[in-house]
Amino acid sequence: MRFTVYTSSSDAVAERYRAAARAFGYRLGERGDALVYGGTDVGLMGVLAAATREAGGHVTGALPQLMAERGLADRACDELLITDGMGDRKRAMYERADAFVALPGGFGTIEELLEVLTLRQLGYHRKPIVLLDVDGFWQPLLAVFEHLFELGFAKPDYSALWHTAPDLDDLFDHVDTFDPGDLPTKWF
Repeated sequence: MRFTVYTSSSDAVAERYRAAARAFGYRLGERGDALVYGGTDVGLMGVLAAATREAGGHVTGALPQLMAERGLADRACDELLITDGMGDRKRAMYERADAFVALPGGFGTIEELLEVLTLRQLGYHRKPIVLLDVDGFWQPLLAVFEHLFELGFAKPDYSALWHTAPDLDDLFDHVDTFDPGDLPTKWF
């Protein structure tokens, strides 16, 4: 299975997030799964890719030319896709995914997560989307989603678009037994 993973490129984050990225990468490799990610060797992205490789997993990175020119490319990837821009990068990652996972991250991680949630809501894919909730990282964003439901900007049924996993066992159990079910149409 190919997991497209969104996470941070920051090295300034707490060790608990690095440990979670490392553990997730090792589990991917041990399971024989493949990682598709943002293609850098820095921050949680770098930790995740290195751990996946160390455990024997296949690693595909997708990186815009601009970032490659800045020396951020993870040249140890089994497959490194250099794209024209961020849109092409996201498309390459999306097209290769069997499942989407959001580890803790910043604006880019949230933007990519919201895009795949929206695409699932609109019916463009029926793949699992999982948020690994390391120490409650995703709870503030989930509170915003609840706010949208309460005010009628989104249907409460759309909480089925994603799964919030408290740990790796739950994450992989969800993906391995995933049933996309049917979602209501977006429009009221």
